[in-house]
Amino acid sequence: MRHGGKILIDQLEAQGATTAFTVPGESFLAALDGLHDTNRMRTIICRQEGGAAMMAEAWGKMTGRPGICFVTRGPGAANAMAGLHVAQQDSTPMILFVGLPGSEHEDREAFQEIDTKRLFGSFVKWAAVIRSTDRIPEYVSRAFHVAQSGRPGPVVLGLPEDMLSAVVEARDAKTVTLAEPGPSAVDLERLSAMLARATRPLVLVGGPGWSGEVQRQLQAFAERLDLPVTAGFRFQDYFDNRHRCYVGHAGIGPHAKLADAIKATDLLITIGARLGEMTTSGFTMLDIPNPRQPLVHVHPSSDELGTVYRADLAIASTARAFAAALGNVKAPANIPWRTWRSDLRSACEAAWAATETPGSVKLEQVIRICSDTLPENAIITNGAGNYAAFLHRYFTYKGYRTQLAPTSGSMGYGLPAAIAAKLAEPARPVICIAGDGCFMMTAQELATAAQYGLAIVTVIANNGMYGTIRMHQEKTYPGRVVGTTLVNPDFAMFARSFGGHGETVARTEEFAPALKRALASGKPAVIELKLDPEALTPRQTLSQIRAAALR
Repeated sequence: MRHGGKILIDQLEAQGATTAFTVPGESFLAALDGLHDTNRMRTIICRQEGGAAMMAEAWGKMTGRPGICFVTRGPGAANAMAGLHVAQQDSTPMILFVGLPGSEHEDREAFQEIDTKRLFGSFVKWAAVIRSTDRIPEYVSRAFHVAQSGRPGPVVLGLPEDMLSAVVEARDAKTVTLAEPGPSAVDLERLSAMLARATRPLVLVGGPGWSGEVQRQLQAFAERLDLPVTAGFRFQDYFDNRHRCYVGHAGIGPHAKLADAIKATDLLITIGARLGEMTTSGFTMLDIPNPRQPLVHVHPSSDELGTVYRADLAIASTARAFAAALGNVKAPANIPWRTWRSDLRSACEAAWAATETPGSVKLEQVIRICSDTLPENAIITNGAGNYAAFLHRYFTYKGYRTQLAPTSGSMGYGLPAAIAAKLAEPARPVICIAGDGCFMMTAQELATAAQYGLAIVTVIANNGMYGTIRMHQEKTYPGRVVGTTLVNPDFAMFARSFGGHGETVARTEEFAPALKRALASGKPAVIELKLDPEALTPRQTLSQIRAAALR
C-alpha cells in the first residue's frame, strides 16, 4: 500500500529517471513526499517554471532519456509552456507533471484550475489526466513510451491532488522497451543506385536520436565516399567541423556556396532533420511539395516523412539504425564529386574568416578564443539573439553533444541548459553564451546554479538592446526605434551577489585571462562583454543595415 505520490516516483525510478526539476507547489505535495524517500532520484529546485522546463528539456537532449519536470497548476503550467515548446520543436523527450485541484472541485474553475487536455492537447505529443491512483503505473509507462518513440517530444500528465494523496495497492509497470525502425535491404540498394547516378550529392544531418557512435559511423561513411556533409540549424556538433567532409552550417545565413549547393545538388540525403524553416532558409531551398532535388529523407517517424516534402526515397529509421547500416551502401566505382566536395570545404573555410566588427570588444574574436582554448569536450549552450550568429559562424564544434541550443529560437534557454548540462556531465566544462536580453529572461536561475555549486561560465554579450528585433526593425522601418532598447544591471556584480565569480570585459585582450579565471573559480561565473551597439551582426553594422534600408 502506497500513496499516489510514492507510486509515481517509484515508476519514474523504474523507468530509469534520476533527476527531477521543479518549482514546488501545494498541488503535488504527495509527489514531493515521494521524492523525499528516494535514494535514486535527486530533486533540483528551480526559481521559475520556464527555467525548470528548459532544464528538463536540455536534460533530455543530453541523456536521450525524458527530462522530468514538476510544476503546479495555472500560472506554473503556463510558465512551463516555454520549455514544452522547445521540446516539441526540437523533438526532445520530456515529461511534465502538473499538479491539479482535487477531483471534487473539477470544472468549477477552482483555484488555479486549468483544463489540462484542452490547454496542452495541440501543444505536445500527448496530454492526459490521471484520475485513478491505481492507474499511475499505466499512465507513466505510456508517457515514457510516447515521449521517446517515433519523433520524440514532450508529454504532459495532470495530477489531481486527491488522486496523489490516496493510498492504494498498485503493481509497478515494466521498463519501457521501444521498437526501433531501420532501413531495409531494398532501401540501401536504392540509395546505392541513386549515389551511382549522382554527380553533386550532399548529406544534411540533424534531428533526434544521435550519439557519438552515430557521428563516428557517419564520418566513416562520408570519408569512404568523400561526401560533403552539412549540419541543420543548431546541429553543428553532429559532425566534426574540422573534418574535410564538413562543408558548413545550413542554418540562418549559410555561406553562399553552401546555399547554392543545397539548391543545385542532384542528391540530397537528409538524415534525421525535419527540413524545417530555419534549415531551409524559410522553406526556399526546396520546392514544396515536390523538391527539384532528388531527395532521400531518413527520419524515425513515418508520420514526419512527407509532411512537407515528397521524398524520392523515404526511409523510416532512427539515426542509430541507419548509421549502423551505412557500411552496406555501395560506393560508385568512380567518385565524380571529389572536386565538388573539396570546393565546398574551401568555401566553408573561407567563410570562417572573421569580419572585424566595431568596438573595443570584438565578439568574433571572443568566440574564436573560446573555440581555440576550451577543451574539445566543452559544452556550449545558447538561447536566441543576434549574438548567436557569431557563435554559429566562429565556433568550431569538435564532437557530439557539445552544442545545446534551441532550434525553436527560444530566448532564455542558455542558462537553464547550462545548469542541466553540468548536472548531467559534471566533469565537463560548460559555457553559456548569452545576449543581455536573452540572459535576463531566465537570470534568476543563476540562484539554482549557486544552490547546487555548479561551476558554469556565462558570457554575456551586452549591447543594451534586443539585437535581432532591432536588426529587423532597421531593415523594415529604418531609424524608427521603439521597444528594443534595454537597461541592464551590472552583470558581474549580479553574479557576485549569489556568491559567484563575476568580471567585466571592456577590451578584447581582457577576455582570455577572464575566461581562465572564471573556469578556475569553481563557482557559477559571469563574464560581461561591453559591446558596441554598432556590432549588430557578423557581416553588417547597425548603421550599414539602416543605410541599406534607406537606399
